[in-house]
Amino acid sequence: MTKKKLLGGLVVGTTGFFAFIIIATVVIVMTNIVAGGWSSLTKDFLLGSPEEGMTKGGIFPAIVGTFLLVLIMSIAGVPIGTITAIYLSEYASQKSILARMIRFAVNTLAGVPAIVFGLFGLGFFIQFVGTSVDGVLYNDGELHWGQPNILWASLTMALLTLPVVIVSVEEAIKTVPRELREASLALGATKWQTIRKVVIPNSITGILTGAILAVSRGAGEVAPILFTGAAYFLPHLPTGLSDQFMELGYHIYIMATQSPDVEATRGIQYATTLVLLILTFTLNFSAIFLRYKLRKRIIT
Repeated sequence: MTKKKLLGGLVVGTTGFFAFIIIATVVIVMTNIVAGGWSSLTKDFLLGSPEEGMTKGGIFPAIVGTFLLVLIMSIAGVPIGTITAIYLSEYASQKSILARMIRFAVNTLAGVPAIVFGLFGLGFFIQFVGTSVDGVLYNDGELHWGQPNILWASLTMALLTLPVVIVSVEEAIKTVPRELREASLALGATKWQTIRKVVIPNSITGILTGAILAVSRGAGEVAPILFTGAAYFLPHLPTGLSDQFMELGYHIYIMATQSPDVEATRGIQYATTLVLLILTFTLNFSAIFLRYKLRKRIIT
């Protein structure tokens, strides 16, 4: 056996070994979560409201709050990220100062800790925007928008996931062959018509990939919503965008760190974690299925 083949086999074996460790770790963690939470995963737990400080009852408000958070976050973040990616890849010049500033901002935001986004949301959305809106629209001295709520939390999460969307969508747009653009322009289409009829349809799967990555990160982040809208015990559903909400990730964090009797709520913690994973997987698989259908339609 030559030295080159021996080195290649060593690399393949090492890679396979560490891949096996990663897969085995995921399987062990998932098995532990399922085994610990399956017995507590009842109909009353899924559809009930919390009682007695969440030592009894269910987590339905937290499920709805998490779903609304991800939905509003996606509605706010994905279009802005897509528009920004289209501008950077289709309109902006490589020497444009504005494009360089945007790329610098995106790279900077990608490295900012999640807790910083939460503090920014508290200072900007709540203290600045919210209190300004209350001062203009209301004169009763009460807080309406100048307090934590689901809208400010969702917008904060949208900012957190914006770099992921921009980068993934821009890379998807770059994969569209230049010949398709040139053919469209040669037939008399304008720049925007080419983007709308050629570029976006051929990169729609990449746009959905960005949405999937945003959902995956947004559903599991807790730090940005600590100050912007999440509540631990709120046994009713939010009735508007100005209401606080329960969220599964924050709920797990509080029960695991602040509960007076962690052992008594261990089953609820595992069950809530399992529900959060199922909800995240469901949202991801829905987006993946939609992406598959769109890709199949484009190919055929």
